[in-house]
Amino acid sequence: MSTKYDTHRPTMSRRSFAGLAGLAGTLGWFELPAWAAPQTPPVAAAPASAGEAYWQQVRQQFLMPPGLTIVNAANLCPTSLPVIEAVYRATRDVDADPSMPNRRKLSDAKEQVRRTVAAALRVTPEEIVITRNTSEGNNFVSSGIDLKAGDEVLVSAENHPSLLNAWVEKAKRFGFSVRRVAHPSPHPGHVAIIDAFRSAFTPATRIVAFTHVTASSGDVFPAREICRLARERGVLSVVDGAQSFGILDIDLADMQPDFFTGSAHKWLCGPREVGVLYVNKQIEARLWPSVVSLYAGAVGVSRRLEGLGQRNEAEILGLGEALTLQATIGRTAIEARSRRLAQLLMTELRRIDGVRVWTSPDPAHSAAIVTFQPGALDPSKLATALYERERIACSARSGADRPGLRLSPHFYNSVAEIERTVATIRKYMNSGV
Repeated sequence: MSTKYDTHRPTMSRRSFAGLAGLAGTLGWFELPAWAAPQTPPVAAAPASAGEAYWQQVRQQFLMPPGLTIVNAANLCPTSLPVIEAVYRATRDVDADPSMPNRRKLSDAKEQVRRTVAAALRVTPEEIVITRNTSEGNNFVSSGIDLKAGDEVLVSAENHPSLLNAWVEKAKRFGFSVRRVAHPSPHPGHVAIIDAFRSAFTPATRIVAFTHVTASSGDVFPAREICRLARERGVLSVVDGAQSFGILDIDLADMQPDFFTGSAHKWLCGPREVGVLYVNKQIEARLWPSVVSLYAGAVGVSRRLEGLGQRNEAEILGLGEALTLQATIGRTAIEARSRRLAQLLMTELRRIDGVRVWTSPDPAHSAAIVTFQPGALDPSKLATALYERERIACSARSGADRPGLRLSPHFYNSVAEIERTVATIRKYMNSGV
């Protein structure tokens, strides 16, 4: 099926080009291809009063053509050009010379990425494991902690399957129990969530696992307070950051979880099949490796848990580049921008007759995921129409629990795109799909 837009040749910023050129000199990489010459202006730090002109410069760091609106960051973000180019360069280098001496420099570069991840999360490199995604990190924990019959794991009812179903399946094998902490809709407020977890702890509780930001409606959990409750009771805490890593400015030194997981392919706008697992150094010895093979990390917990066999180091370098781009723009600026777009979405959607917004309008209770019920319209048919007819990509939610559409804007979106999305939804609410 033909599309309504033209493809165009990838470009990269001078900042990315300079970074790659520096790596080329250090690592002995080959000459840049002609098409990789810098063609777009560099992205500087977001000014305090950044307007649409600045965010349009940010949009130029992505391959998405004009006319295509992606408001689906909670599922899969576009990878930025600096990341694409870094992965491209490293891949070409390995395939030109896959010898061990040549690949060794990528192992050194991986350790630099580990330091970049640690700095972004305000922890130490010794506490970082580079995984394939959030699911793998979550399963490293549920498979690696010793639990037995009589032990209990508390999980929030609002959890991703990798942090919910994995515990349930492993409980069948090892005999421990899994108990869910209810999470009512709409967001009940942080005090109510904290009280619900406090009441749920028992002397048998060994682990509490919850999602930092829910994928269903974008509810933000009071992670620091829940982790504190667990710590006071000698209970380990697991925080799933799939919907917060790359959108919220996360400070694990302040949150103090025992484990935190995240993926690069969502809000970080990084490569696919790269993620992170944070393991608090104080409890590292309690986590057994789930896979024992070669090519582990060089420091701390990575020496025990990261021996996963041959990895694609080029993608790992892309993780570092994605973090660097966000740091250049400013993580607080990215969070503020994405939250502003989400708030605009909610405000305008509430003005459409028949629309019911499930996401909390309180900025303290939501991030940048907006879920709503489009009246009597079929969510799946509406999502299909939005993409195939209007070039607007989002996700549909079915079932009895808050059905509808999920829109998740990010810093590469514009106010004009949000307005066009709302206007299009209003049109279908009036005319049907």
